[in-house]
Amino acid sequence: MHPAIKLRHIRAFLDIAAEGSLSGVARRQGITQPALSRTLAELEDLLGAPLFRREKRRLILTEAGVTFRRQASLGLQALEAGAAALRPGAGGGAIRVGILPTAATRLFPRVALRFREVAPETVLKIETGPHSHLLGLLHEGRIDLMIGRMPVPAEMAGLTFEHLYEEDIVLVARSEHPLIDVPIPTVLAAVPVILPPEGALIRRAVDDYLASLGLATLRPAFETVALAVGRGILAGSDAVWFISRGVVAEELERSVLVELPTGMRFLSGAVGITRRQAGPEASRLELLVQICREVARRREGPAL
Repeated sequence: MHPAIKLRHIRAFLDIAAEGSLSGVARRQGITQPALSRTLAELEDLLGAPLFRREKRRLILTEAGVTFRRQASLGLQALEAGAAALRPGAGGGAIRVGILPTAATRLFPRVALRFREVAPETVLKIETGPHSHLLGLLHEGRIDLMIGRMPVPAEMAGLTFEHLYEEDIVLVARSEHPLIDVPIPTVLAAVPVILPPEGALIRRAVDDYLASLGLATLRPAFETVALAVGRGILAGSDAVWFISRGVVAEELERSVLVELPTGMRFLSGAVGITRRQAGPEASRLELLVQICREVARRREGPAL
């Protein structure tokens, strides 16, 4: 390997590969996009191969990029494991978990608290973010598993999915919304609509539903799956929001939000655990998976 290649080059490359763009990585790292672009260009020059090609607004790995990503990820994991082994008081180690929004507000907090009771020496390192980001981290081995919606078949190469439960997508609004009893097409045409982002797994189902109503060209006012943002917009307006039930379960139970009946059963999908086929088989990781199964099986409350 060229002696000028540094860890910053490797980390920047892996982050860009997971994100698919420079802007998001630059924001998280607290640097400018031109500086990150220069780091990537340096790495490509040192390796003598282009690692990405640009398609519209996304960066897609080249064949060389795919090969280097796999080996760079393994190398970085080995270095991190070596450094961790030298830290005093490592104890039970850590499990790295990626949590998608549908599991973040209700399912996983219960899992995490139960895991803490039975394995207090093990740290749960929790990563949140959009589906594409977490899936990239999983492929790279930078998280041990991901909990949330099932990836589409094209994304499942080298991965396995364990089904935990089915969860529907709901249309919600603030309590005492003036159009609660109005037909859904009329509501959607009259008020601001919040949709999941285009990269979200549930967006396709929502788009299909809108098309069935003759609203395929509906332009959303906002796009988010973040509870704090969506809840705040709904509280201050007559907007309505398409979102996974698990994200807003507590708000529905407390009648902070109300569900507007869509009457469409196909607005649902599988929630579960996604892992690498050749991932780690540590006993603590298997314990976490078992607790996920138990919490999902109990289905405490209507939203799990």
